[in-house]
Parts: sequence; structure tokens; C-alpha cells
Amino acid sequence: MIAIIDYNAGNITSVARALQNIGEDFVITNDVKKLDNVERVIFPGVGAGGEAMAYLSKKKLDVWMKNYIKTGKPLLGICLGTQIILDYSEENETKCIGLIAGSTKHFPEKLTEKGELLKVPQMGWNSVKLRRSHPVFKGVAPEAEFYFVHSYYPAPSDDSVVLGKTNYGINFCSVLAKDNIVAMQFHPEKSGRPGLQILKNFCTWGKNVE
Repeated sequence: MIAIIDYNAGNITSVARALQNIGEDFVITNDVKKLDNVERVIFPGVGAGGEAMAYLSKKKLDVWMKNYIKTGKPLLGICLGTQIILDYSEENETKCIGLIAGSTKHFPEKLTEKGELLKVPQMGWNSVKLRRSHPVFKGVAPEAEFYFVHSYYPAPSDDSVVLGKTNYGINFCSVLAKDNIVAMQFHPEKSGRPGLQILKNFCTWGKNVE
């Protein structure tokens, strides 16, 4: 069973619909007892880092996630769910979960590209340049584009965990991968066929399937 962690941070419905679209069974919960029985976890979210962490702490989900990762079971982070698995976020100056060393940073002021001022948040489609192959991106075309909505981006301390980068005024980390964690700043559930392929791949990642 796949669990979508509900931590009052929105975007649950679109992830659930995407899993229904690909025929996967799932549960939406914030109950750590129910979460103990799942085989993989999706950690989505939109909203503010400070509020999200306050809720996670209240429900003891932050502690549960640290213990879950030690089991070796897969975790998929999406958007806010990617940002707060790091140690710290500039948003609300928030101490985060700390599954991966690093921080979440705000886009620089007066972000420009080819002399033109870019809007923040980045809202719309953009590409990801992968640095290496990963099972979760199997079958996804290199030219595929994904849907982004964000003002902050993950900045891990260890460059080796950066799986993919995206250019929006700066070249920022848009995909992280470390052991049983894969996390992305974009929304696969809102990214059409390439996004659904990512979710399909995540649902079989680590299983003995062709």
C-alpha cells in the first residue's frame, strides 16, 4: 500500500487523482500507526514551510519520517515536501526534518534571464536536466517538461545528491536522490504523461519487476 502523508499542506487531491489514474491503491493519512504498515510514501505539499513543520511536529510525523527512512522503504517528495526534508528553510526561517543535509533557499532578488526580469514564483513548464539515470525517471524523455510553482528551491549540502537541475535565471537543483529518497521541486501529478510515468516508476521502484 502507498501512503500519501496528509499534513494539512494542500495538493493531496491532485496526487490522489494521479494515483487513481495509474491504477494504484493508496491511503491518505496523518496517523503514524497506519503509516507503519505501508510499503512506500508520497510526501507532497504546497504552502508555507513554517506552518507545515508546526503541523508535522504536532502530529509527530517528522519523527516518524526519520524512522521510516531507516527502513529502506521508498519516499517521494513533491514541492514543499521536497523543501522540508532538508535541514532548514529560509521560508519562515524554519528548522526542517533533516532527511538530507542542506537548506531551502529563496530565488535571488531581481532574477533575470537574457536581460529580462523573471517573475517569482516560477509558475509554468520547465525542463529538468538529469545528471545520471534513476529508476524513477525510466522511460521519461530528456526533453520532457514539468509543471513548477515555487519561490524556493532545495540546495543540498552534498552535490552528489543532486539528480537533476533546472534553469530559471539560475541553475538550481530540481531533483534530489539519496538512497531510498527521491524528491522533486516540480509537480509530477500535474505534469501530464511524463509526470504519470514518474509516479508509475516510483510505485514499482525497488520491486522485482521488469
